[in-house]
Amino acid sequence: MNIEIWVAYFSATVIYSLIPGSGTINSINNGMVYGFRKSVISIVGLQLGLAFYIILIGMGVGVLVSQSAIAFTVIKWVGVAYLIWLGIQKFRENTPTNPVGVPLEISEWKLFSKAIVVNLSNPKTVIFFAALLPQFIDPAGSHNLQIIQMGATTIAVDTCVMLLYVILAAKLSYYIRSPRIVKKLNRIFGSMFISCGALLAAAKA
Repeated sequence: MNIEIWVAYFSATVIYSLIPGSGTINSINNGMVYGFRKSVISIVGLQLGLAFYIILIGMGVGVLVSQSAIAFTVIKWVGVAYLIWLGIQKFRENTPTNPVGVPLEISEWKLFSKAIVVNLSNPKTVIFFAALLPQFIDPAGSHNLQIIQMGATTIAVDTCVMLLYVILAAKLSYYIRSPRIVKKLNRIFGSMFISCGALLAAAKA
């Protein structure tokens, strides 16, 4: 992959990562509620889900999934149900009694596994990359090597963007730990998760 093609792909990936979605909402919510350190675990989970889809695309399976109405529908409705469930959980979440600036406790495995499912339950991810990656592959070069290069670029960029969201959210959390504000934030994030589910429900292959 020459540098011009890589820069073009890098730019497309930055735009993709910056566009708010369920992964972004998940990262911001975790940064505000659980702090930076534990939120890093959830970012690893997001990237594992993303890596899984990139591997599928590299194997050619991603194209089949993106063109299969049945596969798209199954993944979509699983994602819709999961995102709405996450939204309902945020509405039901108890208001914390922690001192100002002290993050809430949660198991790292729960954050990690939730993040994986958030990314895997969005069929738009596989459709986006199934359409994007082939545009940057040089037929004269090694297919596998180029997929690895683009996959590594995607994960590195998305990790940096999610880390930025988490850092900003964790910093902001020091100023908004009053029970009244936290309750409102829970409702906001709950509404955002449910909205993502509604948008996904309206999506077409």
